[in-house]
Amino acid sequence: MFKVYRLTKISALVASALALSACGGGGGGSDATNNPNSGVAPDTTWTAGTYSSASTFKNYCETPRTGTDPYNNNQPYPDKLGAAAHEKMWLRSWTNETYLWYDEVPDNNPANFTVSEFFKQLKTTQLTDSGAAKDQFHFAQNTADYKKETQAGVVSGYGIEWSAIARSAPRDFKVAFTEPNSPAANAGIERGFKLTYVNGVDFINDNTQAGVNTINAALFPSGTGETHQFTFLNRANQTVTVNLTSADLESSPVQNIKILDSAQGKVGYVQFNAHIAKAQDGLISAVKQFSDANVSDLVVDLRYNGGGLLALASQFAYMVAGDNATASRTFEQTVFNDKTTPSAPTPFYSKQIDYSASVLTNTNLPSLSLNRVFVLTTSQTCSASEAFINGLQGIDVEVIQIGGQTCGKPYGFYPTDNCSTTYFSIQFSGVNAKGFGDYADGFKPSLAPQYDDQIKGCDLSDDFSKVLGDPSERLLNGALTYINTGSCPVNKTQMRSAPKPSYTHNKEDVFDIRYQSFLLENKINAQPIKQEQ
Repeated sequence: MFKVYRLTKISALVASALALSACGGGGGGSDATNNPNSGVAPDTTWTAGTYSSASTFKNYCETPRTGTDPYNNNQPYPDKLGAAAHEKMWLRSWTNETYLWYDEVPDNNPANFTVSEFFKQLKTTQLTDSGAAKDQFHFAQNTADYKKETQAGVVSGYGIEWSAIARSAPRDFKVAFTEPNSPAANAGIERGFKLTYVNGVDFINDNTQAGVNTINAALFPSGTGETHQFTFLNRANQTVTVNLTSADLESSPVQNIKILDSAQGKVGYVQFNAHIAKAQDGLISAVKQFSDANVSDLVVDLRYNGGGLLALASQFAYMVAGDNATASRTFEQTVFNDKTTPSAPTPFYSKQIDYSASVLTNTNLPSLSLNRVFVLTTSQTCSASEAFINGLQGIDVEVIQIGGQTCGKPYGFYPTDNCSTTYFSIQFSGVNAKGFGDYADGFKPSLAPQYDDQIKGCDLSDDFSKVLGDPSERLLNGALTYINTGSCPVNKTQMRSAPKPSYTHNKEDVFDIRYQSFLLENKINAQPIKQEQ
């Protein structure tokens, strides 16, 4: 989802994919070029329908950063003293130049908005065929926090990934998983624990502003070292109360690598939580283990993977399909607005990538050369995860979907930094080698697919009664049942007909979009939910 740097030919290809985050072809990488502006702040007079170049206003900030950027080789920050009006005018011109649907954005007077409010309305208001918002992935994030997570894999919090089953009272938040060695994991918090009280406030039912403020302060600590009390019901319906202290945590994007037995042979299973740079080593390790075990099938658990780097999705797709299926084939072609020069397609990367330098190395990736793969999905499966599915389908690798409808994000953006905020605004859509990318309402598992956004598989609800990787857990069991029998589980109580999931970005992407907890953009509110879009 982001800005492509024209480096060398090979570097440009990698950068365009490395940067892609939280989308069916998202990208990543903030603008770290030197400020080209002169020392004289430009005029900020607004004239409807008339746009100056975005570069005119770039890096003129109401509150310039000082010092050096630890995530850009300690180079000085490019900020110059300006005003909020300069930041808004930059957003206006940048949107007009790069936004995929720029001609659907109203040209409102920036003077009527704060900077953050102005950005929020710089998007299309049109709907998809299902009636959902066409653009559900328009958000901004503090630049330091964004870089810390995407480049270093570090996030602040308790180590809990939440699944928000119901965001309005009566609320239902369950623990999806915890990060190893995190405050939550060390306190014995596990998958399936249901949140009931936060600092003594009834999390499920309290709808007062004071209660909501208390809940938000605890769920979203402003920094490390904050201690808050959480009460849960565990999987045995017993009350568990713990005090958790927020900390900087290294995320573990690849977990639970397992070799499982089936009637048809060995099955590899891997829980893949986020397409971030540090996942490359974990995926390579997993694929080597699967290759050594001579697995005949692979189950990739993407149910909480909100997206990230498109290049990583391409690499993993190569590791699944191998040389013969991917040679000279396109993983994803990006489609921009009519003001943007088309870019080269993203190939299936067969080499390791130095993500810190945005260059391909000469080190080959391992591969399994499978002609099918099972993916476990929910409405939190988004962006680069969907690109992984779509890219493999584009080269006729059979994808079998077990679980729920995905979030629906065939779009990408190049995260762009201006004045200590990183902005995410849809800048392209992605299509596979067959030219398909129309899954704005998500991929849907179906016993008898009739449409291109339907995938052969089993429509099953998420199962919080078991830990991830347990062969008896509903989604994994559904995949194993399909491997053994060629059909979905016969227990119809496990089957469902899922409605279109209601999704408003996380990041992815948080996202996921999962650069932070997907809840970051969906704080609890007495209204009953505050949607930061």
